[in-house]
Amino acid sequence: MRSTVMGASDGTAPTVGNDTAFNAPGPEFGPWLEKASILIVDDEPGMRNFLVRTLGPRAKRVEEAADCEQATALLDQHHFDVVILDNIMPGKSGVEWLTEQREIGFFSDAILMTAYADLDTAIKALRAGAVDFVLKPFRSNQILNAVARCLDRMRLRRENHVLRHELRATSDHVLLRDKLIGYSPQIQEIRETIARVAPLPTSILISGQSGTGKEVTARSLHALSDRAQKPFVPINCAAIPSEMIEAELFGHVKGAFTGAQTARDGLFMHAQGGTLFLDEVGELSLATQSKLLRAIESRRIRPVGSEREAPVDLRFIFATNADLEAEVEAGRFRADLFYRINVMHIEMPPLRERGDDVLELAELFMAKLSKQLGVRQVAMDSAVRAGLTRYDWPGNVRELRNLIERTLILGRFPNEFRDETADHGDHGDQDTAIESDETLDEMERRHILAMLHKTGGNRNEAARRLGVSRKTIDRKCASWEQE
Repeated sequence: MRSTVMGASDGTAPTVGNDTAFNAPGPEFGPWLEKASILIVDDEPGMRNFLVRTLGPRAKRVEEAADCEQATALLDQHHFDVVILDNIMPGKSGVEWLTEQREIGFFSDAILMTAYADLDTAIKALRAGAVDFVLKPFRSNQILNAVARCLDRMRLRRENHVLRHELRATSDHVLLRDKLIGYSPQIQEIRETIARVAPLPTSILISGQSGTGKEVTARSLHALSDRAQKPFVPINCAAIPSEMIEAELFGHVKGAFTGAQTARDGLFMHAQGGTLFLDEVGELSLATQSKLLRAIESRRIRPVGSEREAPVDLRFIFATNADLEAEVEAGRFRADLFYRINVMHIEMPPLRERGDDVLELAELFMAKLSKQLGVRQVAMDSAVRAGLTRYDWPGNVRELRNLIERTLILGRFPNEFRDETADHGDHGDQDTAIESDETLDEMERRHILAMLHKTGGNRNEAARRLGVSRKTIDRKCASWEQE
C-alpha cells in the first residue's frame, strides 16, 4: 500500500535544495521504476515527506519508517526492491542497521543518504552492502537517478545470472524453444490447452518422455501469459547436486555454509514476477520436496542461513519423465506435493506417435542447422522421408535434431534411415510394373493404389511407406473417387 503524502511536520520543505518537480516520471528514469517497491528509512518527517512525494507517483509501492525498528518490521512483512536509508539516526546508525540486516537476510539494494562523505563511512557502507550514496542536500532528480541505477543494476544482475544458469543447464537442443511445431492431433490439442491455461495463475505439470518438448511447452505457456515480459527461469532439478539444490533454489546469506563468502539470491528470487520452470521435479529429495511445498503454498522462501523469509511472486510450471503417481505409492515423492502441483496436467506425446510432424521438424532442423554450421542442406528424398516416419525415435525430438546435425556433417543420411521401398515399391509385383506409355499421373495413381492394397487399405501406413503425408493420400483418393 502506497504511503499517504503529507507535509513536513514543521510546515517547511525539507532541506534538500529548491526542487518542486513532483510530476509524473520521464523516460530518463527507466521503465522499471513504476514497478518498483521502495522503503524509506529516516527519522526526519520532512525528508520522508519529500522522498514520498518524489517517488510515490512514480513507483508501484512506497513505504516509510521513522526508525530502524519500524524498518525491520516492514522488511519482515514485505519485499522491497530498494531501501533508501539515512545514516545518522537516533540509537543506531544506518550502516550498523544494514550490517545487522545482511546477517539475518537482506534481499534489497540499499542507497545510503549522508551529509558526511568521509572515507571511513564510505568503506563501512560498502562492507555493509550499500550500493549507492546520495549526499545531502540533494535534488529530486538525484535520488530518482540513484534509484534507477539500483533497479537497472538489479535487472542486469538477475538477467546475467539466469543466462549463465541456462548456459550451464540448458538441454542440448537449443532450437524450437519458444513454439510447438507440427499439426498432429496431439499437438493441436496441446496448443488449445496452452491457450486456455496460459493466462491463468494455475500451476501446471507437464509429463512425457525425455526430448518430447516439455520445456518448449513451458516456454509457450510463459510467452502467452501476462508474465511474458518477466523472467522465465528453467531449472533442471536432476542436474544440481542434492547438497546444493536448496541454496540454488532459495539462495543463501553470507557464512551460511563453508564457501559462502557472500550472500546470493536463489533462482526463485531471480524469477521474481515471472515463471519458474522446475524440470525433472521427481528427482528432488524428500527434504527439498517439503521446502518446495511450503514455498508453493505460502509464496515465501527462506534462504539458507537466513532468519527472515522473503516473499516471491511466481508462476510455477513443473515437468517430469517419471510416473509421479507410482513414485508416490513407492514413497519417493510426497503425495501432498503431487496433488499441489498436479492442478493442470499436460501429457507430451512421443515423436513416433506424431505422424508427419517428424518431417516438418526434420525440415526445420535442416534449414536452421545448415545455416548454423555453414554447410549445404542434404536433400530428403522419398526414401529418406519414409525412413524418418518409419523409425521409432526413442530419443524423440532431441534424437531427430542430433540426426540432422550428424547428416549435415557427413553430407548424407545414414543408410538405416532410407526406406528403399518408398522409391521402388515391389519390383516383383506385376501390378506395379511401369508401362512405357503411362503418364506420370497414371503411374502415381497406380503406385499409391498398389501400396494401399499391400497395407490392407491402411492410409496411415501407406503414407508412411511412401514418405508422404496422410493428407496427400486422402486428397489423391478423393480426386480418384476412391473410398
